Amino acid sequence: MDLLGGYGSGEEGPTSSGEGQPVKLLSVSVSAAPDVETAGLQLVKGQAVPAGQALHLQHAAARQVMYNLPVEQMHAPVMGPAHHNQKSALAGLRNHRAGHVEDANLSSYSFDEQYNMFHSKGVAADPSGTAVVRHRDLVAAGKEEFETAAGQAAKRQKTDKAKKQQPAFDPSQPFSLRSRQPWAEKEAIAVELTEEEKEYMDKFNAEKAERAGTAGGEGEGKEGRTSVFHGKAETDYQGRSWLECPKERSKREADACFLPKRHIHTWSGHTKGVNAIRFFPETGHLLLSAGLDGNIKIWDVNGHKKCMRTYMGHTKGVKDIWFSNDGRRFVSTGYDKKIRYWDTETGAIINTVGEGKMSYCVRLHPEEQHVVLAGTQEKKIMQWDLNTGDMVQVYDYHLGAINTVTFIDQNRRFVTTSDDKTIRMWEYGIQAQAKYIADPSMHAIATAAVTPNQKWWCGQSMDNTIVTYSADRLKPNKKKTFKGHLVAGYACQVAFSWDSRFVMSGDGEGKLFIWDWKSTKIVRSMKCHDSVLIDAQWHPLETSKVATCSWANGDIKLWD
Repeated sequence: MDLLGGYGSGEEGPTSSGEGQPVKLLSVSVSAAPDVETAGLQLVKGQAVPAGQALHLQHAAARQVMYNLPVEQMHAPVMGPAHHNQKSALAGLRNHRAGHVEDANLSSYSFDEQYNMFHSKGVAADPSGTAVVRHRDLVAAGKEEFETAAGQAAKRQKTDKAKKQQPAFDPSQPFSLRSRQPWAEKEAIAVELTEEEKEYMDKFNAEKAERAGTAGGEGEGKEGRTSVFHGKAETDYQGRSWLECPKERSKREADACFLPKRHIHTWSGHTKGVNAIRFFPETGHLLLSAGLDGNIKIWDVNGHKKCMRTYMGHTKGVKDIWFSNDGRRFVSTGYDKKIRYWDTETGAIINTVGEGKMSYCVRLHPEEQHVVLAGTQEKKIMQWDLNTGDMVQVYDYHLGAINTVTFIDQNRRFVTTSDDKTIRMWEYGIQAQAKYIADPSMHAIATAAVTPNQKWWCGQSMDNTIVTYSADRLKPNKKKTFKGHLVAGYACQVAFSWDSRFVMSGDGEGKLFIWDWKSTKIVRSMKCHDSVLIDAQWHPLETSKVATCSWANGDIKLWD
């Protein structure tokens, strides 16, 4: 205030009280370290700012976030020059102006459809919903209507289908018959048929009905097309069928089997899991598979390892399949409650039996190949004649659904197991049972198999064991009990190596277990599938090749 008082109203400047006296200066004290309230503040670029306003921008290539950031900071654009020694975080998006780009799942077909529709019709679908975006002039006029390219294609397909249904012009037909075809309706020619023309017309209609109802082409039978061949040709240059096995592959290279070690191939083709697999009898150069998608496929094993033919007769999943002795025929049963008899080479359905009765297993008679035995859900074993389609025998003593039917010798006896926890031996063709076992301590046996030497019969018991019985007297052999796998609740198949040295089975965790027959110890355990390994089969000729299938997906794996 003293200094302000020294100034006057004039422009002379500050006035002094006396001549020669110095001017008084204001003394100011400066603090080098003032007290600053730091609560809730954060130092950013040399300045204290509130913590809520501080920016924590993450690097585009950062894998972890150490702060709870708002979305504006977490997805901030990348700024600043790129380092010449570091890989850009926006690799593949360098031509984009924005620093952050999200991937969008948009097919090229949908984009082209809307793009072309907008430029041709002036309309397009709204990406945010089902509304239709139109040009203003089209909306005002109301003349154009929205129609996608898919709708136009469906309309064209319908028109083409109607055109194809019209019979083509055939000059070999009589004139009166030709005049009554759709392409001749415009002429309106009315001609009386002669006796010769009537006979020709009746013959023509009969041949047409015969072509529609009988096998007239590839895999066509009484129920239409039932098979598709996927190979290059059904015969080779010498006229041999694709079912024939190469001569160099028809003999065994050794007298003993060895344990498989590694995975060598995967067959993929079924859209759902696979229930059963069967090697071609004696040679094993083909592999038959029963899928839960309702299809049966046969695969090449020795050559290119591709699918050779698909059999499409069942409307639901296939439960079981079984080859004839020569492999020319096979029988299948499915959840559509039908048993079908197939021609392996042509894919035609020879006969269908057992309609309306669910069968869990099917077996062809070892000698009478036209006879099939089926274990049904109705607690009975049905015997059918596949040539005539007649049911010729019923075996009825079980109190539960039939799980297995297994022939223990070539012609006279077979063994069945059921949910009633009993094992019964039957004389073929005689309803009276020869022997049965009903022990209260027994568990249900889901699947069964006979050793290749036909001395023993093994069954998959639901207490996580494989039990053994003599094939001639059905006497239990308690020393041959195989344990270690988990199969309770799953009907995993039991199989043997062709030299009878190893017993094999899958389990509910996708593992393959192989036991030594003499010691009953586990000699190999492999993780083969992600889900239930339902079936495993040893190659009938190769020493160490094993095929496995699972319910997880449609893959079939080959091990060696």
